[in-house]
Amino acid sequence: MGRSMQYLALKTVPETVSFTDSHINELKLVAEKLFHDANKLGGLGFGTSSFKCVASFAAIYLLILDRTNWRTNMLTSLLVPYIFFSFPGFLFRCFRGEIGKWIASVAVVLRLFFPRHFPHWLEIPGSMILLLVVAPNLFAYKWRKNAIGIVIDLLIGCYLLQEHIRASGGFRNSFTQKHGISNTIGILFLLAYPVWALVLHFA
Repeated sequence: MGRSMQYLALKTVPETVSFTDSHINELKLVAEKLFHDANKLGGLGFGTSSFKCVASFAAIYLLILDRTNWRTNMLTSLLVPYIFFSFPGFLFRCFRGEIGKWIASVAVVLRLFFPRHFPHWLEIPGSMILLLVVAPNLFAYKWRKNAIGIVIDLLIGCYLLQEHIRASGGFRNSFTQKHGISNTIGILFLLAYPVWALVLHFA
């Protein structure tokens, strides 16, 4: 009798375990699907827009740093198209509208009629505003929203990082020189957005 009860107990345990395991597996599948859908709808998109904002402001920071604090031999004018392709949508629409037209008009008038009073450090920001205002719709609305703009940003970031490392005398020196670490971190932020956006684009 004791053996038969033990046999019955041993026989019923695997059925209970398999029943529980199947439900846990189903719950895991549902949770993974929910997490994937939530990321696609909100999380990953929010991450991309956050990276875009950080990259744009890092590019503006590098422009300001290069013009005021630490002049380098890098082709920092490449930051203008980088900002064009990575500028957050709301700010892009603002500067492409009436606000940008007014700023561009004032910049052109100052540059034409008061060249001696036009600061040298305003040339690149003025060029950036002009580019935002007058760029064709192909660049402004199509390329900015597809992989072409992302690849252009990635190429600019890689080129600037390579030039910065070369000017610093090596990767280690780019983190140890005075002002070098701020430029290095800024350029690494430039690379974060296009790498993230390309991973999501081809995922």
